[in-house]
Amino acid sequence: MTYKTLLYEKKDNVAVVTLNRPDKLNALNSEVYTELYDAFNEAEKDDAVRVVVLTGSGEKAFGAGSDVAEMQNMNTLDIQKFMATIRKTSDFIYNLTKPTIAAIHGYALGGGCELSMCCDMRIASEKARFGQPEINLGLIPGASGTQRLPRLIGAAKAKEMIFTGDMIDAATASTLGLVNKVVPVEKLMEEAMALATKIASKSGPVLAMAKMAINHGLNTDIASGLDMEAKCDALCFATYDRKEGMDAFIEKRKAEFKNK
Repeated sequence: MTYKTLLYEKKDNVAVVTLNRPDKLNALNSEVYTELYDAFNEAEKDDAVRVVVLTGSGEKAFGAGSDVAEMQNMNTLDIQKFMATIRKTSDFIYNLTKPTIAAIHGYALGGGCELSMCCDMRIASEKARFGQPEINLGLIPGASGTQRLPRLIGAAKAKEMIFTGDMIDAATASTLGLVNKVVPVEKLMEEAMALATKIASKSGPVLAMAKMAINHGLNTDIASGLDMEAKCDALCFATYDRKEGMDAFIEKRKAEFKNK
């Protein structure tokens, strides 16, 4: 499929989705969110894809936020429709059965920061900058920032970022737990692809079970989370890869997972 605002490519078992509006600092508008949904749906349906990497084109930004030019003249009904599009895409990325990695350079602000938080892991370049500056526009984060940010870095720090609108650097983001790793700019995609390739060597169905158990547990009480964990673990025993993994362990060899 061809996209107007994205680049989509496959490298072995990894799909790379690139926000491609560098002249607009990869600002997120309705078309971008619609195409993101389609691109991640394409990756979800492709059995050859086991991991998805999301990044941005250009030297300045992963995503500098929602496209204010599009939003400026929206009324309440218009913004509700826009929010529905964002919610559909964000939830789809967050719940994708395949692991997702955001490779972040430059600005990840507002909607860009929120989009990165929909991914399972985040690798940032040393020059990455994160923030939720909506307060400076007379708004609050509306693309999951008030919900996902506190779950990642804690309520107090999330409130500080949202109430002040201040940016934080990559090192601070790492300390807070917003990103998994900070790397030199020139190593960003190399590191992201290395992590993606390592994860892609595991069993797809088992990765899906692990992700389901974690995501479900984050949004419920621990007893319900443990119930889901037990169900997902049991389902692993219905896969070829579980048997292969245990056989390989007993036979002291490397497992050869077949993604089934």
